[in-house]
Amino acid sequence: MIGKLSGRIDYRGVDHVLIDVRGVGYMVYCSDRTLAGLPGSGEVVALYTDLLVREDNLQLFGFTSLIEKEWHRLLMSVQGIGAKASLAILGALGADGVSRAIALGDVTAIKAAKGVGPKTAQRVVIELKDKAPGVMAMGVGTPAEAMGEVPAADDFDVIEAPKRNISTLNASAQAEALSALSNLGYSPSDAASAVAEAAGSTPDADTSSLIRAALKLLAPKG
Repeated sequence: MIGKLSGRIDYRGVDHVLIDVRGVGYMVYCSDRTLAGLPGSGEVVALYTDLLVREDNLQLFGFTSLIEKEWHRLLMSVQGIGAKASLAILGALGADGVSRAIALGDVTAIKAAKGVGPKTAQRVVIELKDKAPGVMAMGVGTPAEAMGEVPAADDFDVIEAPKRNISTLNASAQAEALSALSNLGYSPSDAASAVAEAAGSTPDADTSSLIRAALKLLAPKG
């Protein structure tokens, strides 16, 4: 299984890039959002990948984060969602947006992706809502990744696709807030919904602010 590729972009297509890894070219399909964030031809890049194996074809799909890759894997598990639809959803919402939409049960947001109908969008939310907390809690990877730094690889310096530090830190804050709410006894789905709503209102909120906002949302009404 090919889980990650690091190399130079040899060619950019409408829905894919060709990455030269020491003389071997890998065609990697990506969402519109991921493609837009990649550097130009001749530049170095590193992508997490997922290999789709069919009887008559092998296809690699590329992602800028493990959370995006995990959502692709989970979306593909839903009936009616193939690779094309999964990339359409991720392209329309981004990994954070998918996490928020599914945690909040926002069928309309999922339905906004090209080629995804209302029944399929509803199925996505119903089947994956309980899995949203686990994906959101993945947060960020190593401290180097959190700061957007990637170590040099052999004969060239590999850089990840551009990352926004605010988004990265917010993902970490969401994961920590989820953990805190779970320790307080809230169910994973309730905690995820509250954290997602709080994070959507204040994208740059730190952990403490997210926890306070989520607790207010979880407080009994009336």
